[in-house]
This record gives sequence, structure tokens and C-alpha cells, in this order.
Amino acid sequence: MSRYFIKLAYDGRNYHGWQSQINAKSVQSEIEKCLTLKLGNTIRLTGCGRTDTGVHAKIYYAHFDLVLTLENEAIQRLINSINLFLPSDIVLYELFEVTPEASARFDAISRTYKYYIHQKKNPFIDNYSLFHYGNLNLNAMLQASRVLFEYEDFTSFSKLHTQTKTNNCKILEANWQKFDDNLVFTISADRFLRNMVRAIVGTMLEIGKGTLSIEGFREVIESKNRSNAGFSVSGHALFLENISYPDKILLNQSNT
Repeated sequence: MSRYFIKLAYDGRNYHGWQSQINAKSVQSEIEKCLTLKLGNTIRLTGCGRTDTGVHAKIYYAHFDLVLTLENEAIQRLINSINLFLPSDIVLYELFEVTPEASARFDAISRTYKYYIHQKKNPFIDNYSLFHYGNLNLNAMLQASRVLFEYEDFTSFSKLHTQTKTNNCKILEANWQKFDDNLVFTISADRFLRNMVRAIVGTMLEIGKGTLSIEGFREVIESKNRSNAGFSVSGHALFLENISYPDKILLNQSNT
């Protein structure tokens, strides 16, 4: 039995997230159908994490097991064939063998998301960026991003009634950048809670508008109460940008 990782990307507009669901279109189901057809075995994927409805992934990893061991040429033919069958909004980049116990979900060291906002109306980026009318205090939002490093329990930004055992996350990066009329929020952590990034961005927009103070932001986090945080911004402007893994799980493959 051999275990393989797949590296892929998808535009999430037409999907109810990554994970397979009853009576809902998912990225996982689309890829599983193609792999099962091409490999002649029922393939079940384990993804690196869930993404909400409409959220995109520039880089995403999943793993599956296969009785056969694929040679390099067979792998490339499979990638090409799968991409022909997949919808145009999903692409498979790589497929490579990993150690038998490697997990796309549990072995991830970090995950990085970016949230895109534009402050000048632009119909050409509306599908991938949130239009926000009005001034925002970027310095205050930057200060709030630094506050995130002071905490580990992010219950206040988690979707309610999830099955996670802990709401603790280690923030590795949190930063706002401005490019002309566009803002980008980048956040990296060892793990994320459901809805967490969208809730953080929504709360930081309240800070940017001046309706929530930095001290109030701390109080929101310390309350561990989702109702005290801001609204969750739309998923259409959120991108999973990267996932990092330890080299030890890879067989003859650089982690890029």
C-alpha cells in the first residue's frame, strides 16, 4: 500500500467548500470521482483542512492510499488525464508518494490565508475581493493584528457547535498591507478554527472604522464568546495561500 499527496488549487465560487457533503457540490467529491475513474479503485481523499463555502485555495494538499505504486511517467500521465476531466475551476499540480503514516491534515506545520479588500469600485476583482466603501484606519488594524500574538484561545472567532477538542491556535504571522486602493490581510497559524479568519477580519474592520477600540478587541478575545466579535466577512475574498509540511514525510520530493 502506497500513500500519495496531491497538490492542487481551486476557485471556490461554485462549491460548498472542500469537504464532501450530502446534496452539496464539493471540491473533494469532484476530485475523488476523477481519481476513482482513472485509477480503477475507489479513492477517498483526506484534505489538509476544511474551507468554507466560496473560499478559494491557491495551494491545497490532500492524501489517499493506493495498492499500486506509480512510476514517475505514470504519475505525469495521470495528472494530465485528471486535469482534462476536472472542471475548469480545479487544477491538479502534483502527485507524489509520501511515507505511509503521513497525513495531509495532521502533519501540516502551518497554514497561510490571505483576505483581499478593495476600497475603490472595480468590477473586475469583485469575485475575489471584498468592496469596502469608506475610510479605514490601517494603523489601528495593524495594531490589532499584533494583539493576536498575545493569545492562543480564539473561541470568540470560532463557528459555534463545532467538534474540535480545543480552540487554541498558535499565530505565526498576522499583518495588513496596502497596495494603492487594495488591502490584504495575511495570517498564518499552526491551525485554524472554522470561520476564524473571516470573523477576525470582520472584527478588525470594526476597528478600522473606529467602532471598536484595541482594548475592546482584547476584551472580545478574552470573553471567549462568538457573539461579542464582529460579523464574518464574505468567503469569496478569502484564499488559502500555502501549507507547510516537515521534509521527513516526503519521499524524494521538495516541499514547495
